[in-house]
Amino acid sequence: MPTFEEITAFIIEKPLPTAVIALLSLAGLALAFLVIRVAWRAIAWLFSRYVAQRPVEDVLTIVAASIATGVSAQGMWRFSGDVLGLDGPLRLLLFAFIEVAIITSAVRARRNMRENFSAGIDGIAVWALTCLTAVLSSMDARSLPEALFRLAAPLVAAWLWERGMAIERHRIRGTGRINWRLTPERMLVRLGLAEVSDRTASEVDAHRRLTRVALAAKRAKALREGGGSERKLRAALAKLDKAMDQAVEHTGLAVDQQRQEALLAQIAALYNTSALIDADPRVPWEPEADHHPVPARPALPPALAELVEDEDEDIEVLDSTPQVVDTAQRAALIRAARDYWDRQISKGIVPRTVDIAQEIGLSLATAREYRALWKLEPQAHALIEALYHQHGIVDTGAFPVLGPDGRVLAKS
Repeated sequence: MPTFEEITAFIIEKPLPTAVIALLSLAGLALAFLVIRVAWRAIAWLFSRYVAQRPVEDVLTIVAASIATGVSAQGMWRFSGDVLGLDGPLRLLLFAFIEVAIITSAVRARRNMRENFSAGIDGIAVWALTCLTAVLSSMDARSLPEALFRLAAPLVAAWLWERGMAIERHRIRGTGRINWRLTPERMLVRLGLAEVSDRTASEVDAHRRLTRVALAAKRAKALREGGGSERKLRAALAKLDKAMDQAVEHTGLAVDQQRQEALLAQIAALYNTSALIDADPRVPWEPEADHHPVPARPALPPALAELVEDEDEDIEVLDSTPQVVDTAQRAALIRAARDYWDRQISKGIVPRTVDIAQEIGLSLATAREYRALWKLEPQAHALIEALYHQHGIVDTGAFPVLGPDGRVLAKS
């Protein structure tokens, strides 16, 4: 390194080269400052764009997976040189083709996860390529510990990628990957060793004793109403009496009003099981019907009141047509009845069951069956609704229809 005196002598002897060197040094410093500034901004932008928005565990996962991938690439570098005989630029270009394929498949799998909620075939490709590079890099190992290390590094990278994908999947779906059907909790519940709810032991015991009383009461009632033998009835009553004694002793049934109501509710449900056959529950998603009070309506004319009181069964229908047994003839009659229905509806008239039967020659049962379907169509339903709101006439299949002027439009 030159001394200060030598530098001073050089500046005095060669001032022009010294000035050029000084200017070039200043330009180099300015250029280095600009490069460092641009690099710093680029790093800050990359950090704010891809790192700051991610949780800490995702960042650590990426860093650890990158290190493990580097270890795997170093093994492939040695494998490409020692086994494949590659050297120079060719070795530099080709040694890490599997690692590049792994990264590409991982990126595609993440995109599939965000778009289709599944890694798809690319997720399988990540594991397959990882196993391939692990085996190939370990084949050039010089010892067993080195071979194990070469095998472990790519698998660690793949595992960290899989865990990152699991976090991404959970974040998108809001649920886990799968819900196991066989778990320790479910097995204990199945064996009766655990409770699904948070009931205490006393509550569970009380519920079981009350249920025994209700079941015993149902059994005794069924034997008595079914005419069971005296021996079976006495045994059922004895069982009921024993269950009741235990319930009173262990549940406080005699003084606990809530448990008394619970027992009565169970007995009521068990006694009325047959009523479930005729139950017609409301569909939960069906909208609630708007009930509006019907205003007072004017009195009906005497002729109209007489027609409204008529029923289909009270009117004699003279049907000279023999019993139809041929499917083609029955279809022809149904088509004729439909044509007659459409013509009357277009005139503002809702035909009665009797009208259809007399006009076409159908039986009352057949006419009533098809009229019940056709009256639900929009145009016919609107006419029936108008008659109900204007005159309070409920559709029974036998009422007439009024025109705008109040005239009876359909009558026998």
